[in-house]
Amino acid sequence: MSGPDSEQLPEHVRANRHHWDEMAHEWVALGERAWASDDPSWGIWSVPETELAMLPVDMSGLDAIELGCGTAYVSAWMARRGATVTGIDNSAAQLATARGLMAKHGIELTLLHGNAETVPVPDGSFDFAINEYGAAIWCDPEVWLREAHRLLRPGGRLVFLANHPLAMACAPESGAHVGDRLVRPYFGMHTLDWRDVEIDPGGVNFCLPISEWVALFHRIGFTIDDLREPRAPESTRGVQFFIDAEWAQRWPSELVWKVRRH
Repeated sequence: MSGPDSEQLPEHVRANRHHWDEMAHEWVALGERAWASDDPSWGIWSVPETELAMLPVDMSGLDAIELGCGTAYVSAWMARRGATVTGIDNSAAQLATARGLMAKHGIELTLLHGNAETVPVPDGSFDFAINEYGAAIWCDPEVWLREAHRLLRPGGRLVFLANHPLAMACAPESGAHVGDRLVRPYFGMHTLDWRDVEIDPGGVNFCLPISEWVALFHRIGFTIDDLREPRAPESTRGVQFFIDAEWAQRWPSELVWKVRRH
């Protein structure tokens, strides 16, 4: 999107929109594979749903939203479990892929082009909200979590998978692979700007120390149901993004929060 509407967006939203529109073509094949699967797996290590239990087994009658849906394969998984699903994403190019796959698979979704920090639907529209490396890392947590709270009905659940702050504390500012040394402060962690790094430049991410996630949930009005720290499977080898599988078998690279609106 260009023009006045784009100019009014926060800087990180504009930067991330440009980043994802430019690289959307790199995610088409993954989207196609995930849409074709009825066996969800999660995160960069493809941890199975049987281990993480991110989704209710039966979502019949539930209104659900994916906050930062990308190619919308998580939305498709929820629709197949019976939910009425809305997905919102910052990238028009990602949504173009999602709409093509929606037509191919005959699954009906409502897809919105927009910022997950400001979703154009009424208060209390959903029973369940989720994102996997969507709003959880690309949106300001102080803003998108309050928006998720607004969108959920009382008792509604939010589940999301994000970068683990320990991994981010070990991530060199050059963009190189994480190592076995702390290279940036853990306390006060918030905004991670990858736009001008030496290796594999990206967008603007957000990450909080675990204690700050907990404090934020309480301030906003969420009760914590669960926290998971998925490990890379022992059989996994190689590098995903800037994390080596052997590193992620020793230390947590991802976390899953499951919270509930009061």
